[in-house]
Formats: sequence, C-alpha cells, structure tokens
Amino acid sequence: MFVFQAGVLIEEFARHAPEILEAVSAAVRERRSDLDFIRLEAQSFARAPAISLDYAIAEKTDRAAVVPADFDWSDVGSWGTLWELGEKDADGNVAVGDVVLAAARNCYVRSDEKLTAVVGLENAVVVVTEDAVLALDRRHTQDVKTIVDKLRAQGRLEAVTHNRIFRPWGFYESLIQGDRFQVKRIVVAPGAKLSLQKHFHRAEHWVVVTGTALVTRDDEQILLRENESIYLPLGVVHRLENPGRIPLTVIEVQSGAYLGEDDIVRFEDTYGRN
Repeated sequence: MFVFQAGVLIEEFARHAPEILEAVSAAVRERRSDLDFIRLEAQSFARAPAISLDYAIAEKTDRAAVVPADFDWSDVGSWGTLWELGEKDADGNVAVGDVVLAAARNCYVRSDEKLTAVVGLENAVVVVTEDAVLALDRRHTQDVKTIVDKLRAQGRLEAVTHNRIFRPWGFYESLIQGDRFQVKRIVVAPGAKLSLQKHFHRAEHWVVVTGTALVTRDDEQILLRENESIYLPLGVVHRLENPGRIPLTVIEVQSGAYLGEDDIVRFEDTYGRN
C-alpha cells in the first residue's frame, strides 16, 4: 500500500518518469466533465507509457520508507474470493439474486436480473448480468482475463462497455437487436435534453411510456404525453427533451441499414459534445 502527499508524488514523477507526467498533465488540462465524472483527454493520456507505479517510481525513489504490517487483507480480486467471503448454505453454495440450486455444492451463483437455476454442479462460478453470462470452474477464476482478451481481439463491445450507457442527460439501453432494427429504452432526467442531431442511415420511432417529451422535428416542436408517439424519418433534424419534473422514459425503435452509435451529426449540444 502506498501512502504519499500528492505534491511529493508529482515531484517524483518529474524526476523519474517525466514522460508520464507530461502526458497525464495534458490529459488533465484538457479534461471535461460528464455527470459526476471527470473524463481525461484520451489522446494525451494514451501517450503515457504503460508501466506500474512500482517500476516507474517505487524502485527509483530515495524518498520512501517501508513500514511492515501484519493484518488480514483481500483485494477481492476474483469470483473465487467472493465465494470465500460470501455467506454459504449447507452445501457450501453462495447464491446472490434470483437463484435456485439443486444438488449443487461449493458454487458461487449470482444473477442480477434473470432467474438462474444450477443443477448438479460442483465448484462452479455462474454469473448472469444484463450484458452477458459467465460460467467457469472455480479453480479457473483468474483466467477470466483470457476471455476479455479474446473479446477485445474480436472487437466485441462487451469487452469495454455495458449495455446500459450513461450520458449527461440520463441513460439508454438496448432491449432487442435484430437485422436492420433495434429497440432501446431511453431515460431522460427532468430538465435535460439530448443534442440536436440527425442520422444518415436510420429512422426512429419514439413512444413515450412515462413522463412528458418535448420533441424537435425540423422546424416543429411537438409535446408528447404518455402513450403518444412520433416518427422521425431518416435525415430529419431532431431532439428529445424532458420539460417535466419526473424522469421521461421513451421506447425507441430504430430501423435502417446501419444502427451504430457513430451515425450521428450533432448541430447543438448542451454538454459540449459537438
């Protein structure tokens, strides 16, 4: 465990790893705020060498002291550790969420959403989230990184992002994906609004299920209430806004030849994403 004053650490980076300090300082200078997050400028940060604090500073500094300590510690760094720390049933299983077990022993089973049934397994880890399902032998919990590497190599978005994507105005999540269509749930915070935008490859149909929506469609402004809908043809300039006091929930049906998130042209944005 490292304990230090921020100023001292910055001085040591200037002495021993100036290329890291330069890249990170530039990323901090060009940072932007998003909800409660501070997002560093990505290109500058990417110039920082990939090296740990141990190698970059700890092995070189003459301003450090080591204090030995004797206490229990776990960084809870694997699913196996969660099984070790969890409350077990009579068969040694740890179950979290909507889980049903039969003839299972020494398993860790977690479900964040769906009913998950495990029968006849021993020493297994089963994790069910909205994004994906993971199943493995508890002896191989440290090998999850190999799956992440394979997902990255395949260009799978699951390696870097969740299904629920947060934005300054709220969040959206994909409900159904098919050939040339996608269904999303969009939740807009009270008083917030999306950018004024258009798409080249898709049309959209919005259905308001809770709250009130103020929709800009080219030169029109239309107020929609619950159970009302609007169609946005391909190429139309549009914006979604929540003028009310409760969250606005919209079901969006996209249709078109390309449904990627990069098919967007922003004309005006409250959050500086033009």
